[in-house]
Amino acid sequence: MGDRAASPRPINPTERIDAIDALRGVALFGVLAMNLVMGFRVSIFEQFLIAKTTGSTLDGVVETILILGVDLKAFALFSLLFGIGLAIQFERLATSPRRAQLLVRRLAVLLAIGLLHLCLIWHGDILTEYALAGLIVLPLLWGPRWLLACSALAFLTMYLLMQAYPPYGLFPDAQTLARAVADEHRIYATGGYADVLALRLREMPYIFSLHAFIFPRTIGLFLLGAYTWRSGILRTPHQGLMFVIAAAGIVSGATLTILDYRKNPMFADPSGTILLALGYAAAIIGIANLASGKTLLGWAAPLGRMAFTNYLMQSVIFGWIFYGYGLGLFGRLGVAHALAIGLAVYVGQVFFSKWWLRRYRYGPVEWLWRTLMYGEAQPMLRLRIEAVR
Repeated sequence: MGDRAASPRPINPTERIDAIDALRGVALFGVLAMNLVMGFRVSIFEQFLIAKTTGSTLDGVVETILILGVDLKAFALFSLLFGIGLAIQFERLATSPRRAQLLVRRLAVLLAIGLLHLCLIWHGDILTEYALAGLIVLPLLWGPRWLLACSALAFLTMYLLMQAYPPYGLFPDAQTLARAVADEHRIYATGGYADVLALRLREMPYIFSLHAFIFPRTIGLFLLGAYTWRSGILRTPHQGLMFVIAAAGIVSGATLTILDYRKNPMFADPSGTILLALGYAAAIIGIANLASGKTLLGWAAPLGRMAFTNYLMQSVIFGWIFYGYGLGLFGRLGVAHALAIGLAVYVGQVFFSKWWLRRYRYGPVEWLWRTLMYGEAQPMLRLRIEAVR
């Protein structure tokens, strides 16, 4: 009985850091926007071709804003947040003899869900990459803080070098990508679920090559997120420091991004992307910790607490909207119209998340993740006192 009482448990909802949840909720919109515009609306490979689908002037403006201000920055934010979350879990389990086992199981469950999502729902899945990167980062969490910093720098440097000097043969050539785009426009818009699934599975080698280019950055940002948590800056945030980091990251990142975009509109500057993500994170954390900021960004915290559920829900919804087994709008909408649909889905998830968490402790997928990690069903219904808090 005593062992059971002392066994590790998930963090109580009342103990969560609202600023981090708010940041995750805001970042989720960036992920939704880019997945929708670049991955569900048209072929995910189209962005790498010189000749792309053209749209209205409004579409061009919206797409430019997304490329400059959102694009990979939202995914970089999520990588930072995942590293922070992994470090928090590692710290909370410090007294448990099962710490390593539980954390490996946590990542294994994430890998299983990610593979199901990747194969059965959408090939733009990021969960599989996160699980694999987490397994690489996990052993380093037992090391000192300086090791996290040095390892983060090493992996981010590797990422930047790979962008400047791409390994030969790793990335598909233009003809291969053009064929993939043509196949998707032919099958995704009109095919049934079996047709869509078959094409998705055939394209897996191309998807893995895309992940190979981003994988070192994911690991580096995981480590940077873990280092940030270990540094203590997020436990008792210094508002002045947060806004200094925000200003430095946004100004330097935006400058690099704009300069690079003027030379090559197809790709954002990789170092500018990282700096902008850091600037965004510091700004949102700083604002969320202000008294007025809690009111301004409070709506995003429930969304962030259910980010796993909402992310998968977005894939199911957008798959039905754009693929042939649903409404079949693949390749038929401009950027602006597609983003309007995404905004409506996002707003709906804001209200749904708030409604759900008034009644339950976790989102449904978050509950499943925790239950499988700890090996026993977690309490789902919220106590009255928790709802009041």
